[in-house]
Amino acid sequence: MGAKLRQLDNSGNCEGYCPGDKQLSMPTKQIASRSSFFPNIFFNDMSSFVQDNFGISHRAFLNLGVTLLMALLAGIAHWRHLDGLFENDRHFSHLSTLEKEMAFRTEMGLYYSYYKNYIESPSITSGLRFFVNDHLSESPKVINALKRFNLYPEIVIGNLHRTYTGFIEFFGLPSKACYDIHRINDVTPVEGCEGLGDPAYFYVTCVFVLNGLMMSLLFLYGTYLSSSRLGGLVSVLCFFFNHAESTRVMWTPPLRESFSYPFFVMQMLILTYIIRNQNPGRKVLAALGACNVLFMLPWPTSQYILLTQVACLYACYVMGYINPSLLKSLISVHMAAASVCFVLLFGNTSQSSLYGSALLAGWVVVSFRDILFKDYPHGGQRALVQGFTWFGLTVLLKWTLSAVLGTSDIHISNVISSKFSLNKDFLSMMYSCVDEYDYMELETILGYIKTLLLPLNLILMGFIGVKTVYKVTNYLKQPTVKEEETRGDTEQVPDLNNGEVVFNGLQLLVFAVLAVIVMKLKVFLAPHMCIMASLLCSRPLFNWLGDRSKHHMVIFCVLSIMAVQGAVNFQKQNEIQGGFRSPAQEELLQWINTNTPTDAVFGGAAPTMASVLLSTRRPIVNHPHDEDPGQRERTKMAYSMYSRKPVIEAVKTLMDLKVDYFILENTWCFPRAREGCSLPEIWDAEDEENRGKPALCALLLADSHPHFRNAFENKVFKVLQVPKPTR
Repeated sequence: MGAKLRQLDNSGNCEGYCPGDKQLSMPTKQIASRSSFFPNIFFNDMSSFVQDNFGISHRAFLNLGVTLLMALLAGIAHWRHLDGLFENDRHFSHLSTLEKEMAFRTEMGLYYSYYKNYIESPSITSGLRFFVNDHLSESPKVINALKRFNLYPEIVIGNLHRTYTGFIEFFGLPSKACYDIHRINDVTPVEGCEGLGDPAYFYVTCVFVLNGLMMSLLFLYGTYLSSSRLGGLVSVLCFFFNHAESTRVMWTPPLRESFSYPFFVMQMLILTYIIRNQNPGRKVLAALGACNVLFMLPWPTSQYILLTQVACLYACYVMGYINPSLLKSLISVHMAAASVCFVLLFGNTSQSSLYGSALLAGWVVVSFRDILFKDYPHGGQRALVQGFTWFGLTVLLKWTLSAVLGTSDIHISNVISSKFSLNKDFLSMMYSCVDEYDYMELETILGYIKTLLLPLNLILMGFIGVKTVYKVTNYLKQPTVKEEETRGDTEQVPDLNNGEVVFNGLQLLVFAVLAVIVMKLKVFLAPHMCIMASLLCSRPLFNWLGDRSKHHMVIFCVLSIMAVQGAVNFQKQNEIQGGFRSPAQEELLQWINTNTPTDAVFGGAAPTMASVLLSTRRPIVNHPHDEDPGQRERTKMAYSMYSRKPVIEAVKTLMDLKVDYFILENTWCFPRAREGCSLPEIWDAEDEENRGKPALCALLLADSHPHFRNAFENKVFKVLQVPKPTR
């Protein structure tokens, strides 16, 4: 066997086969001994390449690769799990196009209607033109829907769908499979389609892939916080064990949180990295700012969450875990991101003025701390005064900005007043009757206990709290030290490590309070408890357990106990089998498409109005998006049909709204399972004058003459034609 080898010895002389030499024969044994040389060359070259280009060792590069691979697998598993749950619950692949649209109830239908309009527009330009000149959702007003409804996700997914279908059509490939579906008691079958070529399929797939990415980020977050891949695995397993309490994306894909929350996890991961290293570069701060923008753009509620984050950061600064220059940089990033969102949302002033006030107050306090607090040299005194100053300045700036810019937090104020105020009005009663705004259920807390997620977090928070109190107490007892620098006097902060753990602990406490008060915010609490659970694998926190083998034994014992109830929860989720069928609503929408003018204006219950807008493209006067105070008032006016007011007064209200048809629903009129939550009962909280009279909706369901013409009726809906105003 011949071989052609070229090797240089230390002196630079050529051994073996060199250029210009004749081919030499070499014994097989010698070849075998030389072959072991190639792996060494390969690994040495690879190590040099990694060191030169990534600045880390070859071993660290391999560890990073394994970590990213595990994160990818976790993300794919979550994506497939979400897709399977959604299909089992709706039987989505066997629904007609109209049924798929009806499956997107309430706000989901409103958001999806803009995506549908965008991909059906002749061009991208005409689609965008409708976004900023929407004359359908709040007729007869023309509004900027992109400004009002945070619809950037629909634009992105719409462009992806256009690109995908164009690519598929160019190569002549099939993009979806369609078939006839025979339904019980239906004379004619309907067509159902599945595949990425179907607009609804493409939309929900994008949502589930994004939330698969969220699980990958959750694994990386737990791994980094605990400095252990086992910690990342603990976070992922805890999430799956408590999946029903950790997310609702599998039931409500188009909601704004489905698009925002994955970027919040990324933002918190970057912020944790920054606090641990205390000296971030511009690229890291830019990445943090980009995540802030991506978190805020789709979801107005995100600003309230970031407000709590700013408060936690300020608390860490006061306790000495964050130095002043770093806090100032972080506040500047928040302010820059909020400004970008303000521009991209066309100057939307309905965003939380409280968030902007907290940022501005924090920046002022940190920038002028040496001037404002020079008379408080003691650490404890200065910390206390800085805390009260920031809070007071935030309230003052909030009041000023609200007066100057016309912004308000009426929406969140109504939610809070529905919890604690004894003076109930129509809006506060509406919020108190919605399960999402109710207090956290006892069943949820028991679920956290059964999977050991809550007990584990209580133990971890106990350890963190004891260490934090000890360190911070010693720090605050010390007088403030000043050191001269070329840039001026700066406050020197002692080396208090584990600041990122303290920050995450504070954020967990805030999320717990929010989730207990408003149940829908548990989508922040449960995942963050899963992230904090990764600290079970933290060696600095649990080095008192002994060596790694004993520590790992404790971890696996805890996971085994968790898995008992966790496996039951996981199996119970996968056993959910449902379907979607709403013949009464389908009959209503088909009647509207066939028997009403395209410019006929409809009013009614907000969830039904979203379906009317989506499936018929008829103008509506009210919808489920209740962030705007003007729209909340329009919905209240439309709901006068469910009050006890005189019929003449309700007719006049509908005429003022320029409604042509009003859709009356018996399910909204009669008492519900929750006492006091039917619309007539909600009106009783405000309309004392008519309290005790028969509900107007009940009278109209029985007989709508002579004030309305009965245009359509089935067992659920009754469409009343509103008379035209006459002189």
